[in-house]
Amino acid sequence: MDLELHKIQALQKQKEHQKFLAQLKKKPPKNLDVTVQNIHDEVFKNINCLKCANCCKTTGPLFTEKDIERISKGLKMKAVDFENRFLRTDEDQDKVLNSLPCWFLNEDNTCSIYEIRPKACREFPHTNRKKIYQINHLTIQNTVICPAAFSFVEKMSLHLQHKK
Repeated sequence: MDLELHKIQALQKQKEHQKFLAQLKKKPPKNLDVTVQNIHDEVFKNINCLKCANCCKTTGPLFTEKDIERISKGLKMKAVDFENRFLRTDEDQDKVLNSLPCWFLNEDNTCSIYEIRPKACREFPHTNRKKIYQINHLTIQNTVICPAAFSFVEKMSLHLQHKK
């Protein structure tokens, strides 16, 4: 996958996607959560995250206190040592990676802490969330980073326009 081309396409369609997602928020269709889950499942049948890993290369997850406790324990480190080595506090006072790509991304795009990875990583790109219109800003950001999120919004838009 050409990630630079993907980014250009996603940015070109950003206004169209924002308009579509704003309409979803104004008047969510019946059974939206079911439709979201079905399209999410369809998209991920055709996309292999291990061939991309753009999220791990270009953006860092937010680390909750639970994440920090779980991961540091899994790495047999003190939480404070884990934070000092891998994290920083951003402008919103959130704990995030202190550098990119992610420290735990292997050369083959696998994750060295996959079983204990942060909640934000487990949920990314958040395209199977109930009441998806509550995270429109995040979905738009994710379409630029993640080919699956882009495909999800495209398919949702086509599906819901087709139903009219």
